[in-house]
Amino acid sequence: MNEMRICKGFCLAVVTLSAVLPLCAQRAISARQPNIVFIMSDDHTTQAISAYYGNRLIKTPNIDRLANEGIKFDNAFVTNSICTPSRAVMLTGKYSHLNGVPAFNHLDGTQPLLSKYLQQAGYYTGVIGKWHLGKPGMKRPEDGMPTGFDYWNVFPGQGLYFDPVMNEMGVSKKVTGYATDIISDKAIEFLKNRPQEKPFFLMYNHKAPHRNWQPKEEFRKHFEHFEPPLPATFDDDYKGKSDASRLATMHIDSDLNKNDTKGEPPANLSGAALKRWKYNRFMQDYLACVASIDENVGRVLDFLDKSGLAENTIVIYTSDQGFFLGEHNFYDKRFMYEESLRMPLLIRWPQGIKPRTVSKAMVLNVDFAPSLLAAVGAAIPSDMQGRSFLPLLSGQTPRSWRTSMYYRYYHPGHHNVAAHYGIRTSRYKLIYFNKLDQWELYDLKTDPTEMKNLYGDRTKAALVKKLKAELFKLKKELKDEDQFQDDLPPDDV
Repeated sequence: MNEMRICKGFCLAVVTLSAVLPLCAQRAISARQPNIVFIMSDDHTTQAISAYYGNRLIKTPNIDRLANEGIKFDNAFVTNSICTPSRAVMLTGKYSHLNGVPAFNHLDGTQPLLSKYLQQAGYYTGVIGKWHLGKPGMKRPEDGMPTGFDYWNVFPGQGLYFDPVMNEMGVSKKVTGYATDIISDKAIEFLKNRPQEKPFFLMYNHKAPHRNWQPKEEFRKHFEHFEPPLPATFDDDYKGKSDASRLATMHIDSDLNKNDTKGEPPANLSGAALKRWKYNRFMQDYLACVASIDENVGRVLDFLDKSGLAENTIVIYTSDQGFFLGEHNFYDKRFMYEESLRMPLLIRWPQGIKPRTVSKAMVLNVDFAPSLLAAVGAAIPSDMQGRSFLPLLSGQTPRSWRTSMYYRYYHPGHHNVAAHYGIRTSRYKLIYFNKLDQWELYDLKTDPTEMKNLYGDRTKAALVKKLKAELFKLKKELKDEDQFQDDLPPDDV
């Protein structure tokens, strides 16, 4: 009933009346269904959004508008912190082991997807920008071409920052300009040219701020002398932890290369000074890419406001996962540590959300599909593993809401991050690096930066037993039977 209240009753009306009303009346009702603009960036972490962390690193006033005019989720998490799998989770409402995308393989577009369900609910659907779920040609649904979309215009593979090739409805052509500006232009065109008699669902997906962080010149110059503050865990030596952090090849000091820093470091630098120089260069370009996203999100929000669409449009801003900005001497993602696990989630919906609402409840990217289906009054398929978070939009958390989550990362891949799975509760995190047969345990209340592995502490034996029981209970409930324990596709990034 909470979800129906948030929908202000129209969802129930659509379901019960559509069978008896004539077509013209049905269209009038469907026009009241909320439009959806789903904005997703690539590798944009909460640390680089001022709505979450203030102005410590960057000001993001346009993204912050969604928090000021809607809801901010403080505990939104990804179930598999890597680009392609996360996108597949969002579209299917299923974990990686059931949607068939544990790593960098391609989404089988013949399976049910959020876009298809929304089409069935009467929506005009589109995706613009980064797709990253299929082969560059994308000529067959089983190879990952966009399906369930009335219009699509996407980058093949990772896409380029400048003068990118885009594949529009199966036809590839080069587009002149900066990728962030281009897809924003095309998103606004989609909104202008959509069929007026239908509600719409638009996925507006940014390439930025993905590696190797190539900013637009005006923003590059703005940050070129910026010296970002160092995170508290910048010099983590991994003492007492598993071997996973040492084995990974995503360290600021040893793994950022001249392609990332846009040139060789000064010859006289070494040790801590060289590490700091690499960090500055990485962060300057990363933040400049974020600034461009923020500017363009503002353009799209302004269009919605000025066109009169804002009142009945759900606008979501998220990323495909979190990202390390020097924490634990890392860049990239993949690990179950907080900076990689936590993702931004900001939603504006004037008809359903009060301004400046904040939720501390644990939500997951697997919840996105069922939540949007619930918002438009469509049935949630029984095989979706996520849960609608519509009740949370009112600022209230149901007593039955989840208190723990399951995570699994499969592929050592490009950055050699050991395969692992684990559980996170409101206070504790237990991680099992299954190929290494090593465990880590953190108390997030006393050690929020995850510096002290408590797994070998004898006083924690009862806690470990309890967390392991919950971990394997979730694993079983979610039907994770180690489907991809050994059989994985190659990593392409």
